[in-house]
Amino acid sequence: GINAEYGDLHEDGYIKPHIDSVKFCGALVSGLSLLSDAVMRLQLDESNYVDVLIPRLSVYIMSNDIRYKYTHEILPNVASICGRKVNRTRRITVMKRSKESDHSSNS
Repeated sequence: GINAEYGDLHEDGYIKPHIDSVKFCGALVSGLSLLSDAVMRLQLDESNYVDVLIPRLSVYIMSNDIRYKYTHEILPNVASICGRKVNRTRRITVMKRSKESDHSSNS
């Protein structure tokens, strides 16, 4: 079977900034974003960040420095991209992570 995680985020919810643990995750994570657009912030430090639009029905992949050096978060439903407000509704995501051993073999 497919080993996947499912996330269900209420339209008023958000995901706090975090860095993935090398101990529990492999080198890659992919996400299938369903139902709603969302804005993900990737942040290296206080002054270095980028906001990325994750359109509904899209797939995104994160690996290497983006996962382990930058925090990543899903912003609250007040985010905008290029001055355009992103109206996020309920967000469902299917996440797939590579095995921990995949990361160890690439080091």
